[in-house]
Amino acid sequence: MTSSVTAPQGTSEVLARRVLDNGLRVLLVPDPAAPVVGVAVHVDVGFRSEPEGRTGFAHLFEHLMFQGSESLEKLAHFRHVQSSGGVFNGSTHQDYTNYFEVLPSAALERALFLEADRLRAPRLTQENLRNQVDVVKEEIRLNVLNRPYGGFPWILLPPVLYDTYPNAHNGYGDFTDLEQADLDDAAAFFDAYYAPGNAVLTVVGDIDVEDAATLVEKHFGDIPARPVPARPSFAEPPPDRERRDAVIDAHAPLPALALGYRLPDPATDLDGYLAHAVLASLLTDGEAARLTQRLVYGDQLVTDVSASAGLMGAPLDARDPDTFTITAVHPATIHTDRVVAAVDDELARLAARGPDAEELRRVTARWASSLHREHDRLMSRMLALGAAELVQGRAELADELPGRLAAVEPAAVAAAAGALRPDARAILTVTPEGGA
Repeated sequence: MTSSVTAPQGTSEVLARRVLDNGLRVLLVPDPAAPVVGVAVHVDVGFRSEPEGRTGFAHLFEHLMFQGSESLEKLAHFRHVQSSGGVFNGSTHQDYTNYFEVLPSAALERALFLEADRLRAPRLTQENLRNQVDVVKEEIRLNVLNRPYGGFPWILLPPVLYDTYPNAHNGYGDFTDLEQADLDDAAAFFDAYYAPGNAVLTVVGDIDVEDAATLVEKHFGDIPARPVPARPSFAEPPPDRERRDAVIDAHAPLPALALGYRLPDPATDLDGYLAHAVLASLLTDGEAARLTQRLVYGDQLVTDVSASAGLMGAPLDARDPDTFTITAVHPATIHTDRVVAAVDDELARLAARGPDAEELRRVTARWASSLHREHDRLMSRMLALGAAELVQGRAELADELPGRLAAVEPAAVAAAAGALRPDARAILTVTPEGGA
C-alpha cells in the first residue's frame, strides 16, 4: 500500500490517499462534526462506455450490484445498512457509476465489508438479471415515456449535437437492447470495468485515518487485481453548422426547446469551463438572472428557462466532451425562433460588454453559498470528492470550486458567451402531440 496526505485548499482537514496493492485508490477524509461516516465507491465506467447494442447496460448493471454478492443474499445489503440506521443508493453518470451509504460511525466496518463484498463478486444470476431488466424498463416508463418532457434534454439533445455512439446514444436504454442482455454480457462488463484498479473508494466522516486505512486493507486488500481497461477518448469534432431536430411529446402541455453547445475541456481549459458555469448562473439562476428577466418577465416569451454547464445539470461531472444547455418552455403562440433570437441577443450583449462587477459578485456569492451548504451534508461532499478524484484527477477540486468560481473575471464570462455561437450548436424542439 502506498500513501500520501494533502490538505485541500481552503480547509483545515487532511485528505489522505492510499493505493492498495490491487490498484484500488482510497481517499480518507476525517470530519468529526457529527458521529457519522460515509463510504462511496466510484467506478470508472458510465453509460458512454457501454457497448453498442446494449444501450442502458451501465445503469442496468448498477441495479444488479444491489442484488446480492459473494457473502450476502439478495436484499441483505439493504437490511444491513437500514438496521444500522443508515441510508444508501447508487447512480450512473456519463463517465462513472457510484455506490454509497452513510451510517453511524460505529458501523464503518460494516459499510466497508458490504462494498468490498460486491466489488469482489456480485451475485449475477438469470433471475436477478431478468428481474432488474423489468425494473429498469418500469423506471424508463415512469421517468421518460409516460411523463411530460421525459428525457428532455439529456436523452433527446445529444443525438442532435453529437455524432458518435458514446456521446449520442440513449444512456437510459432501449427496451430491445435491455431485453437482449444476458449473463455473459453482465460477466464481461464486470470483468472489464469493475477491477479494483478502476475504482476510487472514499471514506469521509468521524474516522481515524490510520484505523480506517487498516479496515480498508482488511476488507478490500484481498480482492484480486485485474487488468484495468484503457480509458477511451470520446473526442469528436464540434459542429460546423447549426443542427436542428424536433420531437413530439404526447404528454407535454406546452412546446419546449433546448439549445446545446460544446463546453471547453476541463482537463486543458478549466478556467474556460468554469467561466461557462458562471455564465449559466448569470443567465437563469434567480429572479434577477438575465434570461429570466427578459424571456419570462420582460418579453414574456417563455414560462420557464434554465441553463447549465454539464449535460446532467452539474458542472465537472464528466470528461470531455460535455454540453452547455439552455432549455425553455413556451406558449404555443410563441414561435421557437423568437425565443432563440432573444437568447442570441442576450449572449451577444454579454459577449460585447460582459457582466458588471456587482452582477458577477452576486451570482458567484450565491453559488459559493450553495456549494458550501451542499458540502455541509456529508453525503454530498463525499460524492463530490470521489467524483472529482475519478473524473478530474483531483479530489481537492471539489473543495476549491467555490473559490475558483468566485475568481472568474467579467472578461472570461464575456468570452464564454461569445463562444456559444449559432453556427456550432444544436437546437431541439418539443411539440405537444396535436400541436402546431
